[in-house]
Amino acid sequence: MLAAPPLAAQTIGSEGQRDGDGDIVVTAARSALPASALPLTIDVIDNDALNQQVAISGSVVDAISTLTPSFSPTRQKLSGSGESLRGRSPLYAINGIPQSTPLRDGSRDGFTIDPFFVDRVELIYGSNALQGIGGAGGIVNQVTVGPPSVDGLSGRTLIQGTADDGFHDDGLGGKVAGLLSYKIDRFDATFGAAFEKRGAFYDGHGNRIGIDNVQGETMDSKSWSLFGRLGYAVSDSARLDLILSRYELKSDADYVSVPGDRDIGLPSSTVRGTPPGLPAKNLAQSAALSFTDDNLADGHLVTQIFYSRTRDTFGSDPAPVATFQDASIAPYGTLVDQSQNRSRKIGTKFSYERSLPGWDALTATIGFDTLFDKTEQALLLTGRVWVPPTDFRSLAPFGQLNLALLDGKVRLAGGVRNENVRIKIDDFTTLASYGSRQVKGGSPKFSDTLLNGGAIFEPAQGIRAYVSYAEGYTVPDVGRITRSINRDGVDLSNYLDISPIVSNNREIGVEVKRGPIDASAAYFWSTSKNGQLLVLVNGVFEVQRQRVEIQGLELNLSVKPPVPGLKLSMGYAHLIGRTDGTPDDGIDKVNIDLDGANISPDRLNFAASYDRGPLSARIQTQFYFARRFDYSPLPDFAGNDRSNDFGGYNLTDATVRYQTAFGGITLAVQNLFDKFYIDYNSDTQRPTDDTRFYSGRGRTFTLGWDYRF
Repeated sequence: MLAAPPLAAQTIGSEGQRDGDGDIVVTAARSALPASALPLTIDVIDNDALNQQVAISGSVVDAISTLTPSFSPTRQKLSGSGESLRGRSPLYAINGIPQSTPLRDGSRDGFTIDPFFVDRVELIYGSNALQGIGGAGGIVNQVTVGPPSVDGLSGRTLIQGTADDGFHDDGLGGKVAGLLSYKIDRFDATFGAAFEKRGAFYDGHGNRIGIDNVQGETMDSKSWSLFGRLGYAVSDSARLDLILSRYELKSDADYVSVPGDRDIGLPSSTVRGTPPGLPAKNLAQSAALSFTDDNLADGHLVTQIFYSRTRDTFGSDPAPVATFQDASIAPYGTLVDQSQNRSRKIGTKFSYERSLPGWDALTATIGFDTLFDKTEQALLLTGRVWVPPTDFRSLAPFGQLNLALLDGKVRLAGGVRNENVRIKIDDFTTLASYGSRQVKGGSPKFSDTLLNGGAIFEPAQGIRAYVSYAEGYTVPDVGRITRSINRDGVDLSNYLDISPIVSNNREIGVEVKRGPIDASAAYFWSTSKNGQLLVLVNGVFEVQRQRVEIQGLELNLSVKPPVPGLKLSMGYAHLIGRTDGTPDDGIDKVNIDLDGANISPDRLNFAASYDRGPLSARIQTQFYFARRFDYSPLPDFAGNDRSNDFGGYNLTDATVRYQTAFGGITLAVQNLFDKFYIDYNSDTQRPTDDTRFYSGRGRTFTLGWDYRF
């Protein structure tokens, strides 16, 4: 359950605005209409709630996961592989700039900016194409801090320290961050920097948590982040903004893994040592120039041109990986290597929205987006190419209509978006482990018209019901697919496995916001005929294209009892995911469960928060329910391997903050009762891998001081 109820965030930055009734305008929805006028499930994590959660867990991804029941438990690693929203991968964005790279998903898109520079997070649930490719499970849009509102110098600073329950020397961490803003007349400038050092993580038994030197870690790491914003008010309604960001997180490489023992429930751990190769690292750089006008010919104009560059460096496994072996380079079983994803995006966004002349009840939006993405995956130590350079081009015009009837008690909304996609790959040769296959490149083109529509009924103030249908569009992990081709004669011009994924989301929801009660319920159905499934092959996850069907129920309730400042809340999510376990039989059906790499467990959240005067506090508990997976398409499921079933666990966090004249003091505790548990991803994946059998983080304290001027 979000600290702020749906559609009612407490803080708003310059990237969005409230309408005359106080409703939030969600920028990720590509509309200046308030969220209450859209047939979507939308939540906004406001600045206070975000800061509260980041103080507990340290990251935006963990904050979202904790507050959103249908978001999977995080891995508490740098890699977010397998983390999903409503059973599908969400599109991460910063001010609408896509951070995800579906062409070769390195799963580092949740760590591309420091949370200190994020004002709020907008969540749009379910498959949709509002922001282009990648929104299969929804959209997670991080809106950065806005410009100063008054002339002169202003800013804020943060100093905090983190320690595990045992206060081990190597478990200590800390963060310092600062932001300065200056405004004079129509011009403003904001610059900031943040540095964070993270120590080793300890579990509920007081042991170091196993380290993932290959996929990347947040523990035993340092991160540097820079942020800049320059703005100029061209007129009372028009504004020009340039936003720059650089983020780097790098492992200190001070530890190596010690395998555990799954048979007796012993998780992996770490000892001091130097892992082979280069340390795992994540680098993200971006620049965006936007021009907006809230009153251009009585309409709302938004334009943006952006550049984004990422480098995902994966570490080297101590044991030689079978996939990397090549007898022409070194004897089989002796070759050690590591890879790096390299991605560059250039894109534009344009939209214009206004009510039609003479018909104020009908609001129309037109827009056009472009995206040019080049991605590859190289092997750093031997100079080989694992995933060939892949050029992606998307041209996407779109239009939306929103009609208010009966004085706004009924709204009809709908739209269309055409995705014209080209994927270009030159001829290449696969690695020796795949047979050194000669693959003929190509430039396959795909064009899909994506529809959305819905209706809203608001019989009384604060009561809303809606039905909706929306189609999402993404490309499969082309890198995983092309690198694993193991037969001759493949021509990528007509290779089905790289055709895009079109998923739909049908939904019905009810919201009640009256007096002290804020409640919502939503049920959804999502289907993709030719979806994407991650399957473990020879120690490496590869992609299988199969039919996927997901449905789920989400319930949220927030109550303000007759105690000033107190709020009680709960949230629940129930998800069912099925896929085709026999895709080669020619029958398009679903007959097995999605596993833990592809869907999250059911969850129940409870929270109590207090905010009055200088004191604010929150205690929250998340119950992750046990899940049994049926892997066999046979009716009796008798032959199923139960090794990857999930046993469930519950976690409690707490935070308290006191505001003084000299800043705010915050004490946050993650895993308050020092619960020992095996994280969800480890518990449901790799049943024979004792090295990647990770426990979750135990009780952790964070003490911070922040000051604004």
